[in-house]
Amino acid sequence: MTTEQTHFRTCNLCEAMCGIVIQHDGKKVLSIKGDKDDPFSKGYICPKATALQDLHEDPDRLRHPIERTATGWREISWSEALDKVAAGIKSIQKNYGQNALGIYLGNPNVHNLGGMLTIKHLLTSVKTRSRFSATSIDQLPHHIVSMHLFGHMLRIPVPDVNRTQHMLIIGGNPLASNGSIMTAPNMRQKLKDIKARGGKVVVIDPRRTETADMASEHHFIRPATDVLLLLAMLNEIDAQGYADKAFSSNTAAALAPEVERLADFAKDYPAEKVADITGIAANEIKRLAKEFCEAKSSVCYGRMGVSVQEFGLLSQYLIMVINLVTGRLDEVGGLMFPNPAVDVVNNSGPGYLGKRHSRVSNLPDFNGDYPVVAMSDEMLVEGEGQLKGFICVAGNPVLSTPNGEKLDEAFSKLDFMVAFDYYVNETSRHAHIILPPVSPLERDHYDLTFNGFAVHNVAKYSPALFAKHKEAKHDWQIYLELADRLDKKVPVATRVERQLIKRLGPKFMLDQGLKRGPYYGMTLNKLKKHPHGVDLGPLKKMLPQAIKHQDKQIHLNMDFYQADLERVQQMMAQYNDKQILLIGRRHVRSNNSWLHNSYRLVKGKPRCTLMLHPDTAKEYGIEDGQKVAVTSRVGSVTIIAEVTDELMPRIVSIPHGWGHGRRGVKQKIAQAHAGVSVNDLTDDTLIDQLCGNAAVNGVPVQLIALKSESGDTDIDVVAESEPKALSDNIMG
Repeated sequence: MTTEQTHFRTCNLCEAMCGIVIQHDGKKVLSIKGDKDDPFSKGYICPKATALQDLHEDPDRLRHPIERTATGWREISWSEALDKVAAGIKSIQKNYGQNALGIYLGNPNVHNLGGMLTIKHLLTSVKTRSRFSATSIDQLPHHIVSMHLFGHMLRIPVPDVNRTQHMLIIGGNPLASNGSIMTAPNMRQKLKDIKARGGKVVVIDPRRTETADMASEHHFIRPATDVLLLLAMLNEIDAQGYADKAFSSNTAAALAPEVERLADFAKDYPAEKVADITGIAANEIKRLAKEFCEAKSSVCYGRMGVSVQEFGLLSQYLIMVINLVTGRLDEVGGLMFPNPAVDVVNNSGPGYLGKRHSRVSNLPDFNGDYPVVAMSDEMLVEGEGQLKGFICVAGNPVLSTPNGEKLDEAFSKLDFMVAFDYYVNETSRHAHIILPPVSPLERDHYDLTFNGFAVHNVAKYSPALFAKHKEAKHDWQIYLELADRLDKKVPVATRVERQLIKRLGPKFMLDQGLKRGPYYGMTLNKLKKHPHGVDLGPLKKMLPQAIKHQDKQIHLNMDFYQADLERVQQMMAQYNDKQILLIGRRHVRSNNSWLHNSYRLVKGKPRCTLMLHPDTAKEYGIEDGQKVAVTSRVGSVTIIAEVTDELMPRIVSIPHGWGHGRRGVKQKIAQAHAGVSVNDLTDDTLIDQLCGNAAVNGVPVQLIALKSESGDTDIDVVAESEPKALSDNIMG
């Protein structure tokens, strides 16, 4: 007879850090609910939490290493798998050179305590400079701005949403993401609270998102023109003297020696000059600036829609600058610095930009990682340094990076590839060997990364719910065993550290981090006594102590960012408002491509649709529910139309993370709800030239309605800018 037991945990499937209560019988999950006693989430969870059970129990999840053979996949032992992986890596590097081995780190890595603490051992053992990560299809601009201004890539301030009176959200949908570079569960309630205390929520987005629906007001904006809106707002802030009025009490601005130069930064961008391109009237832009500056407290927050476009880095810089000059940085209700119990900033390097450049596209690296848009060419273009082998760690770049079909082809041509994954997915199917770690419920958890972005300071440790099978391995065990095989001549200190981790697990490193952190008396044992978590208080003023520059000043790096205004001028001169532009979107039940093998999360009305405005649909002869061919420079997909006024005219949207119809994928539920990959349309040559970040929002596309009865192409309406050869090609 088994008895029902209770386990308290933090959900690790997105950034929100929601506390959950799991009822189980020691072997099987019985229920997952929100933990009302969690001091951070206070009982809130989103639908994704149930996927923890689905991941753990999924019959498609790999429990043993597998090897690809001429007759299909076969299970092999861990010792055989690790030996073969080590031999394959050594062979690639011996025959083609050390940097002929590439490695990609997907974003699940930052949701994994053991992985975060030990991945360095794998990276140092392979000794390759050909590194890539999901950073450059996501938050890279945030890191660079914080590195420049505050001296560390992880010193990123977040909105004090719990106390602000005015929140301006640009290109973000926190109701779907639960916050992003802003760890904030139950954003719906937080935004309601802003309005309930007499405040205002304003959303700027090409789509009327779930967040925009409940905001005080929403303004449509043409994709990739956020930079012009922000320049016009900065221009208006200076013209109306708001920066001067704030300066007497602006402690952050007093730490920025170049702050007076900002008066000239946006002088050529009055609201009247940018209104037509952005789609926001000049008087509205001026009102947005006025209300932001005159609110008792306010904060400007920009996220994915701002970051992943051609001016993502400059736009995120301008958001930071607007918060700075208006006296909203490091102030209650503004943009504030979290103070996590484990101080990752003081235990990691500050980051750097452009020490090296990619072989083919000459794009700058950031902190040792080249932009992902360079990855496929590094495999396909012949010559010295061509990638011949690859390691993919907890990622699915075929579905998550631009020009997925090209990358798919590139992976198929490698001499050797290994994937750290517990599914045969669109990327790992190309691997020669797949090494599967344990499920999330079989490992300890502490959020090293997302406590650093939390809108309220907390700390919580969750032990593993279920003991792993004796033959299974944690991520950190796989990394260390492979590192031992690859690099036997390591310093004594590294050898001792590895032995301690093997014997005690990564939690001993967590304990050391807690003891060295900013909260006196904080230890792992203390956290174990508080299974719901420990409340460490609201965000507090942290300047100048938070600054990692030796002079304790904010470095605005004006010359670096001002130089990009030439590119802005070129964009304005060449802007074509007749183009159809593609943007992505996110749903609260989805998280990239991870969770599409959970029936509870994919059931219901299909979500992988082409959203477009009724006027656009009429122009192209498209009806709701009709198949549409969507074509970009790099590819074409066929998708069902969803006609809605959620989008502004001439903008279309396809969600990210779908496209599970490729051959060889071993995820039955995901394949039954395959959808199409938006990254078969995104362009690997469309980038933010200032940093190499992928520009997956604002991709020019063409639309052709397809006859539902026969699938033949209906070409009554073709985009004006579409070359004839392209339309001929689509028609076959």
